[in-house]
Amino acid sequence: MEEERTYICIDLKTFYASVECAARGRDPFTTNLVVADPDRGPNTICLAISPAMKKLGIRNRCRVFEIPQGVDYIMARPRMRHYMEVSARIYGIYLEYVSADDVHVYSVDECFIDATPYLKLYHTDARAFALELMGAVRAATGIYATAGIGPNLFLAKVALDVTAKHVNDGIGVLDQESFRQLIWPHHPITDIWGIGPGIANRLARYHVYDLAGVAALNEEILYREFGVAAEYLIDHAHGREPCTIAQIHAYRPAATSQTSGQVLSRDYGFEEARTVLREMVDASALDLVEHGTVASVISLSVGYGSGPAPSGAEPACVDASRASAQDDTLLLDRRARVAAAEGARAAGAVFQGEHGTRRLMAARFGHGGGQRKLPGRTNSRRKLWTAFDALLHETVDPARAIRRVNIGFGDLMPEEFADLDLFTDVAAEEEEHRLAETVNAVKGRYGKNALLRGTSFRSGATGRERNEQVGGHHA
Repeated sequence: MEEERTYICIDLKTFYASVECAARGRDPFTTNLVVADPDRGPNTICLAISPAMKKLGIRNRCRVFEIPQGVDYIMARPRMRHYMEVSARIYGIYLEYVSADDVHVYSVDECFIDATPYLKLYHTDARAFALELMGAVRAATGIYATAGIGPNLFLAKVALDVTAKHVNDGIGVLDQESFRQLIWPHHPITDIWGIGPGIANRLARYHVYDLAGVAALNEEILYREFGVAAEYLIDHAHGREPCTIAQIHAYRPAATSQTSGQVLSRDYGFEEARTVLREMVDASALDLVEHGTVASVISLSVGYGSGPAPSGAEPACVDASRASAQDDTLLLDRRARVAAAEGARAAGAVFQGEHGTRRLMAARFGHGGGQRKLPGRTNSRRKLWTAFDALLHETVDPARAIRRVNIGFGDLMPEEFADLDLFTDVAAEEEEHRLAETVNAVKGRYGKNALLRGTSFRSGATGRERNEQVGGHHA
């Protein structure tokens, strides 16, 4: 019979806040600290709060203005590049104990480890091995960790998310029997890995509110409701997960794609959103050239705001010569807060999850966009922008406010598969390609803001700020 495997899922507790506490020589369990950008005002979301603040009943990922007035706390500006460096250092600590072949990095603060061969090697058990790893991280970085242990990836993750927080050593353990006893009746179901509010609401139509209900529900209903995704629900409802870390490492997608997106700081009008889209297409075209790939499919998704597009009655910027999105945000913060409050009142339904109560977005916000197949494979900025601009005008309502823009490039292939036709100006194409390579070289050496198009100085442009950020936050 195949050997039963043992997986450990390790999470760095309130990672960003713990890193900031460690940098200040503070204990995150006794220090009130939030990681948030003070320049974004009281509406900004706290990327993390220390465990000490959680004990006060303050929920993770809250907004700054939601923190009670009587609570004294340190506000730390996000330092995303530093967090990535600390995460890489911790990954190096894991590699002192296990092979990279047995580690799957799930996020900047979480990873899975196949501990099966190492329990015999180190003559230990899973809990003691997890404690050893957590202790090594704590000794080297001052950061606390929690862990989940299970015979498959799913049970290890659920043990981390649900049971680890209720035990003194921060290590949750699940097997098939304890899974049925502890997790089947667990509420809310959104605490379970892979089940979000959308899936939870669809299950609620059948009066299913926990995994026990999913396991008992007729599978034909699940397939009718969720299609092939029902297989994941059925497996997970019974504590099954056949995928292994080795299979994850061996996986190679049949098709590749490239995506980019951003949530805008306020309601944008159509022309301002068009400016942002142009910046995004320009940057993505440079990425395609840098990686030596061409695309044959493009996609655009636009998320609408709660009302009509801004009328333009107010000035676009504090300083028209700078014309940056940050200036816009400072000037229009009051209007954004009013709009957010109106949207929250209209949102209606809520769901209760691991990070507190959240409101579901009202259906009236909606979205626009679509997908188009290009006449040929290309990474030409000129051709890509022409296609995206046409798609924007065809599929997006210019009368509605815009709060989110996402673009994608599909069916990527090496540049040698680029298509030419009888009307292609080969010399012009080659000149554009050489220019893109030069721009990439300059940006790579002197920074992404070393060369900018005039588009990035128009009202509402976000490129300059985003070039100085990692993951939408200060680097």
